[in-house]
Amino acid sequence: MKRLAIVTVALLAGAACGSGSAETQAEAEPLSQAKKDSIVGSLPVPGASGVLGAMSAVEKANARAQQHDTIG
Repeated sequence: MKRLAIVTVALLAGAACGSGSAETQAEAEPLSQAKKDSIVGSLPVPGASGVLGAMSAVEKANARAQQHDTIG
């Protein structure tokens, strides 16, 4: 199972480094960590749903922190 996850990540990394013209590569915007995590979370590999769950937990924690920062 770990091997499948490693292979999937390696394939995504290889696809991200794919060849293209210099103009195309220069114009492409880099993906944010949240977008990368969302892509990984949508993959049909074991543990991918855990990534989405972790993203949800981070969003909730950030919302609570923001709420605490506005108190007092």
